[in-house]
Amino acid sequence: MQPHPCLENWVKIANITKKKALVIGCGLGDDSEILAQYKANVTAFDIAPSSIEWCQKRFNNSSVNYLVADLLNLDNSWKNSFEIIFESRTIQALPITIRKEVIEAIATLLKPGGTLLIVTRLRDTEDTIDGPPWPVSEAELSQFSEYGYQEINRIPYIDTNNPSVKQALIEYQRN
Repeated sequence: MQPHPCLENWVKIANITKKKALVIGCGLGDDSEILAQYKANVTAFDIAPSSIEWCQKRFNNSSVNYLVADLLNLDNSWKNSFEIIFESRTIQALPITIRKEVIEAIATLLKPGGTLLIVTRLRDTEDTIDGPPWPVSEAELSQFSEYGYQEINRIPYIDTNNPSVKQALIEYQRN
């Protein structure tokens, strides 16, 4: 187990010290821990209580605040409160029928001037596809602009286990 390589590369060049960071769908915690290692103040959540239990066992001396939470039912106090958000493959795991709500839920959490990092599979069309996962379309990603987000970087990612699947790390800044 290890942090996502795109995140690992990003934290090496970003200044995240003392920034308030959120990891959505934290799984077993590796992405959260690398942000904490680079001195961010990290909150990480997952809908699965077993994931949070694993995080707390694996990283029992961690500074990360691990929580069980539902992205579509977060406390209003979280809105506009994070400077960095990392989301890896959560959007693509959720049905296309709720994507608008999922994107809105993510978009409202970041402070203006903050950075959103998304790692996802991509699709070129709006055609209905089988899943999960359901790769994210460009039209879906463009919904972030409705909340003042501007794409500032897109780095293709090739998974050696599945090299034919189009994937990327997308970095947004919120105006």
